[in-house]
Amino acid sequence: MAHWQIGDVKITRVVELEVAGGSRFILPDATPEACLEIGWMHPHFMTAEGKLIMSVHALVVDTGSRRIVVDTCIGNDKQRSIPAWTNLQTTFLEDLARAGYPRESVDTVLCTHLHVDHVGWNTMLVDGEWLPTFPNARYLMAETEWRYWDANEDEAAYGPVLADSVRPVFEAGLVDLVDAEHQLCDEVWLEPTPGHTPGHVSVRISSGGENALITGDCIHHPCQMARSDWSSSADYDAAQARSTRDALLDRYADGPVLIIGTHFATPTAGHIKRDGDRYSFVALTDA
Repeated sequence: MAHWQIGDVKITRVVELEVAGGSRFILPDATPEACLEIGWMHPHFMTAEGKLIMSVHALVVDTGSRRIVVDTCIGNDKQRSIPAWTNLQTTFLEDLARAGYPRESVDTVLCTHLHVDHVGWNTMLVDGEWLPTFPNARYLMAETEWRYWDANEDEAAYGPVLADSVRPVFEAGLVDLVDAEHQLCDEVWLEPTPGHTPGHVSVRISSGGENALITGDCIHHPCQMARSDWSSSADYDAAQARSTRDALLDRYADGPVLIIGTHFATPTAGHIKRDGDRYSFVALTDA
C-alpha cells in the first residue's frame, strides 16, 4: 500500500497484482533487449534482465468529503481468457478496508475506461449473482466510452467483461454517464486521453497548490516515456493513442504535477523529465 498527499487530498494505492514478465502481450515492442537500453527503468520498473514490472491496482482519492475509487482491477471469480486473471482469489477488499476504505464507505467509483483490468471489482459474486461491490457509490463512466463498448462488446477478447462487471451496475441503477471533462468536485476532474479506447480519460487532482494526474492506460508503463512509439496491443487507435501520449508527456514534463501510473509498479508515482528528444520518469524514491 502506498499513499500520497496532494494538498488536503489523500491518494491511496491498493494493489491487486504486481508481476514481472509476461507483459509482451500488452507491449509487444518492449522486449528485454530493447528495454535494457532504457537503464533508468531498473530497478523499479524492470528487472536486471530487462523484463517489465507492472502492477494492477486501484487508487482511492479521498478529498475529506468524497471517497473515489479510480479503476477496480480484475476482480475475484471472473472467468477470463488470460489464465493468470481467471478465477482470482485475492484479498483486495480486505486490503481496501485495511487502508481505511471498507467498500460500503465508498461514494464514487470512476472507471478511466472499460477494459477487463479496470472494471473487475465493480461487482462481486454473491450466491451465484453479480452484485455491485460498492452499493453506496455512483459509478461514473465517460458516455463516449460506454456507448462504444455497449455497441461493440467482444467476449472473445477477454471474456464476459460487460456481462459480469459493467451491466450489473447499470441494472442496479448506479451508473452516471459523464462528459470526458466532467468535474467530480472542486479537487477532482477528468482529462480526455483517447486512443487506448474511444472514451478513455485520465484523472486530475488539485488541492492546496499541489497537483497530480492518474494516467489510466494512456501510458501503460514508464518505458513508453522513452519510447512513445511503443503501442499497446490493446489500443483501439494506436496512432491516436501515441498522439495523446506525446501531448501528455510534453504538457507535464519538467513540471510539478505528480504522475501516478495506473499500471506503474512500486513506487508508482513520480515526475516526467525531458531526456533529449525523449522523456524519462523520476520515481519519488529517486528524487
